[in-house]
Amino acid sequence: MNEHETGYFTEESSADIVAGRNAACKDERLKEVMEVVIRHLHAAVKEIKPTQAEWSKAIEFLTATGHKCDRWRQEFILLSDVLGVSMLVDAINAGRPEGASENTVLGPFHIDGAPKYEHGRNICLDRKGEDLVVRGRVLDIDGNPVAGATVDVWQANDEGFYDVQQKDLQPAFNLRGVFTTDEQGGYWFRSVKPKFYSIPHDGPVGKMLDSLGRHPRRPAHLHFIISREGFDTLTTHIFDPDDPYIHSDAVFGVKESLTADFQKIGNPQKAKELDFDGEYWEVEFNFVLAPG
Repeated sequence: MNEHETGYFTEESSADIVAGRNAACKDERLKEVMEVVIRHLHAAVKEIKPTQAEWSKAIEFLTATGHKCDRWRQEFILLSDVLGVSMLVDAINAGRPEGASENTVLGPFHIDGAPKYEHGRNICLDRKGEDLVVRGRVLDIDGNPVAGATVDVWQANDEGFYDVQQKDLQPAFNLRGVFTTDEQGGYWFRSVKPKFYSIPHDGPVGKMLDSLGRHPRRPAHLHFIISREGFDTLTTHIFDPDDPYIHSDAVFGVKESLTADFQKIGNPQKAKELDFDGEYWEVEFNFVLAPG
């Protein structure tokens, strides 16, 4: 028997005994991570003092969370989001120079392969909702335009659903598109005004939120991933500061620097030029990339 396998398990020595069994692990990072996880998990169990029935409930919850995952839905990402862990991991990894745009959560509904469009394209393929124009520039931290940057955008529809949630009701790649900034770092496209929505709450995570007295809603937003060689990739949102849930986002993704001014435009001539039927919304937002 190896030395690190010796020792009897007791309540007092539990974390040391279990972590000690990993002494022969050749992956130093894995060993470090597991030691921390074991130490904090055992400390939590000792503080909570769960009954056997309560621990069985916890196992059932995690099992149900796994069963709810499929190709289009990742319940464990949702769990990470509502516990604030996704935002914490992002904050730890997204330290940037002052003036650079801030990251926020990716969310579970980004998909690869969205169509590439020319500027001005309307990404709302079914034309349902309040018309919106989104425009802005991508800059470096010195204020210089970043030409050739990829702007990957996606959002929910006016009822609060992403296309992958309504595969029989929305066109494929509805409210998704990829654009490339011009020589001035500019981008613009047409869409519909986003609306607050509920994260999927028909599974174990939703039941947990309900038990905790929390709502499952996210404030209105548009998602962006902005990338360019030589720069740190930015994964972020634009939020509507007037949304009723702006201060209680279920996944803690709101940052004040990411709120934008959504203005209602009542100019019939401009509306006609944009192929809109009447009043529409407009929002302008500049993104600042940090060096890679």
